[in-house]
Order: sequence, then structure tokens, then C-alpha cells
Amino acid sequence: MTDGAIFLGASRKPDDTYQRPEQLLLKYANRHGLITGATGTGKTVSLQVLAEGFSNAGVPVFCADIKGDLSGIAMIGEAKDFLTKRAEAVKFEPYEFQEFPVIFWDLFGEQGHPIRATVSEMGPLLLSRLMNLTEAQEGVINIAFRIADEEGLLLLDMKDLQALLANLAERADEISARYGNITKASVGAIQRSLLILEQQGAGHFFGEPALRISDLMRTTRDGRGAVNVLAADKLMMNPRLYATFLLWLMSELFEELPEVGDPDKPKLVFFFDEAHLLFDGAPKALVDRVEQVVRLIRSKGVGVYFVTQNPLDIPETVLAQLGNRVQHALRAYTPREQKAVRTAADTFRPNPDFDCATAITQLGVGEALVSTLEEKGIPSMVQRTLMRPPASRVGPITPEERRKIIQESPVAGQYDQIIDRESAFEILKRSAERAHSAESDAAAREGEQSGRSRWSLPDFGDADRYGDGGKPRRTPAPRSSNRQTVTEAAIKSVVRSAGSSLGRALVRGILGSLKKGF
Repeated sequence: MTDGAIFLGASRKPDDTYQRPEQLLLKYANRHGLITGATGTGKTVSLQVLAEGFSNAGVPVFCADIKGDLSGIAMIGEAKDFLTKRAEAVKFEPYEFQEFPVIFWDLFGEQGHPIRATVSEMGPLLLSRLMNLTEAQEGVINIAFRIADEEGLLLLDMKDLQALLANLAERADEISARYGNITKASVGAIQRSLLILEQQGAGHFFGEPALRISDLMRTTRDGRGAVNVLAADKLMMNPRLYATFLLWLMSELFEELPEVGDPDKPKLVFFFDEAHLLFDGAPKALVDRVEQVVRLIRSKGVGVYFVTQNPLDIPETVLAQLGNRVQHALRAYTPREQKAVRTAADTFRPNPDFDCATAITQLGVGEALVSTLEEKGIPSMVQRTLMRPPASRVGPITPEERRKIIQESPVAGQYDQIIDRESAFEILKRSAERAHSAESDAAAREGEQSGRSRWSLPDFGDADRYGDGGKPRRTPAPRSSNRQTVTEAAIKSVVRSAGSSLGRALVRGILGSLKKGF
């Protein structure tokens, strides 16, 4: 690093010598940048060179380590013939090896400190993007966030959102009248998407303690900026989560950092590797959001550098905001690749010494076409540049070295333990339990009422004749003798005969006419 600039390498003259130094001015480093090139052409090494330069300038860096190669920046470099020869060719003297202050992060907490964010911080737009929801399902997510705000429900982790969605389904009729139709089919589809995310490891990302932006902007006592390396090898198995997380991080930076205008050097530099994942299949609303953040975050002192294979991966509206360019070799075997070469060539300020489109296809490993912003923010003439070698290790570190760095990290122990405080899940669970208890009490009272006899007895004022429950007491009748006198038997026989004759006569009277002479 020179005063106020990062040394990138030396440009190639027509006689194939490298003499003119190429550098990136720190005061224009927050005007964003682009590193592109085919696989194996040196993009990762260029990213490492820039990260080293920013760190030595006291600028914190955040970058994703897709293949694990970038982790070597934490260890001191080793002298190798091809590195030494390149340093001599670009007059990078003295070529001193050094290690850099690195903080390792990992969304899964396996190869670095865990990174978490709350569901509320993620917001409905990014969540919908993460789950690839339809317009109707996205509307349900927006309604859920609105209800959470109105009812004071904290949305911290995935179970909070799942509980809220289940509650919305139960109250669909009530809420639909206020905010629009909520169908159980839409809620069910969102719940299934959340389940898939949870199985893919997204549950590790949502929760507390949430990442503090200030922990990404640390500097050491000797004035060097921290290099925050995100382990992204497993994260690439779920590229939508990776892209959504990085977009969330940019949004958080934009919302939390104060306006600083045009500082002498950036407050933070953000490298977005495999940038095409951010835009693949993204709805227009999301692309507009990215463009807005990229355009406005410059005034916060944050520089965003996209790293991708093809410049066509970046929308034109975003590409127009990237002032510093490092273009490695591209291949032109297919019509799309040929178009990419022409697009890349057209974005540079022409150099009369060579044809830019032809040079892009002829660049060697470690070579790049470089154009950075000069005084007054004017793009420099594109130069064919041999990038300087890194001062740190080229290649990955060992698991033992990684564990030691994590244990000695300034944020060790701050994010390791999950905090599960009272939020929407616990509140809605208690409400459901109270409602269930009330329903059980009502059912019990109804059961008691239904268990009683529907018959009632008249009150004759003789309480002694009735026992508990209104049932009459059974009192033993006095015993009587079964023996009867002759007179009593004769009288009973006459009465039975008369009664039988009268009964037959009445029956005939009802069914016919009484016999005359009865």
C-alpha cells in the first residue's frame, strides 16, 4: 500500500515489460467495483490482494470464502518461485510476507462464529425471496408482519413465524375482512417452504443473539482493519440463503451506518463473491432494492465489490454504479460468451495501445484489465496489468489453525450460545392454552348440566319424604296378614264381578252401542 492508495500491480507496455504501477485510490474505493473472469484466471487472488490492501489501510473487510482458499489470508505467506518472480516483474519491493487479523464466521457455526439475524430484521421482502413465494403468498407474509407489529409479537426465530402463521389461519375470517383474503392453502404452502428452509439449515441463521454490525468493523491496536471471512462452502448448497443473507447484510449496513459523504477511505468494504446468485430469478422489486442499496450506501462510506465470472450476470442498472474494474480472462466459445467479451470491453475507457475485446481473451493467469477511478472520479484508461502477489498464504489453512484463530477471536463466546427469550411462539402458545382451558371448563359445566335428570318433582313441603337428589325415600310398609275371613272373600268376589260387567259394557259403548236391557 502506498499513501492513500492500494498497489494492485504493474501495467504492461507494448514491449512486454511491466513498469507503470496500477493502484486503487482509497478516497474513491467506496464507489464500488467489479472483479470478473473465468474459472481459474485469478479472481480469488485479486480479491485477496485487495483485502490485504484495505486491511493495511485500516479498512475492515467482509468477504465470502466459497472454496476455502481465501482462509489463507489469516496466515503468513510462504516464499515460492512463481510469487517471487511476479513480485520482481511488477517491482513489488520489498516483498514482505505477513498475516492479517481475520475473524471467521459461519451461518452454521461449524467453521466460524455463528451469524444470526431475527425474522423481523430480515423483513417480508427478503423472506419472500428466500422462500420463492408467489404474489399471494408474499401478501400473507406482509399481513403476518403487520399483525405482529399491531399485537406486539416479536418475530425472532422460525418457530415464531410458524406459530404466527398458524394463528393467522385460525383467525382467517377476522383478518381477511381487514387486510385481504388469507387462505389456508397459502398459509400451508408458506409453512412447507419454512420446513424446507429449516431442513436446509436456515434455522441456524434465524434467532438471537443477532449479529452486531460493529463487530464487523473492528480494527487492531496497530491500526489494521479486521478481515471478516464467511465460510460459504456448505452455504453454496443453498445459494438462495447465501444471496439473501448477503443482501440482508448490505441492507443492515445501509440502515445502521450514519451518513459520512466522501471519506478519505471507506468505513467498510464488502466483497460479494458469486454475485450472480443474487440476481438469478430475482423479481424486479428485489433487483430495484439492490440497485437502491448499491447507489446510496456509498454515502455511508461502504464500498461494495461484486465478484463473478461474467459481467452479464450483473444487471445494467447495478453495473453502471461500479467504478473500479478488474477484468480477468474470458473465453469466447459460445455466442453468450462472445457477447460477454464485447460487453466487458465496452465498459472500459479505450486504450489505443491494444484492442480491449481481443486482450480479454488472451490474458494469462494473474493478468487482468484494470481501470480505477482517478482524480475527480474519472475512470482511468484501461491497462493490461499483472496483479501483484499476495503477502499472506495462497491456499486454505488447516482445521487446527482455524480452531486456534477462532478461540483467540475478539468475539469468541459472544455468539456461541443461542438465546431464546419470550417472543411470538411463547405468547401465542399461552393464549392457545388459556383458550383451551376455558373451553374445557365450559365443556365440564355443560357436562354437569347434561348429567342431571330432566325431570323435576313437585314440592309438597314434606322434606322428610325426599332424599338427596330429589328422589323419594322408600319406607317399609307395615306387614299385614294374608289371611282373610269368609265374609271378606265373598264381598271381594261380588265387587270383581260387578266391575267386570260394567267394564265390558263401557267397552261396547265405546266401540258400538250398549245392549238393551243392561
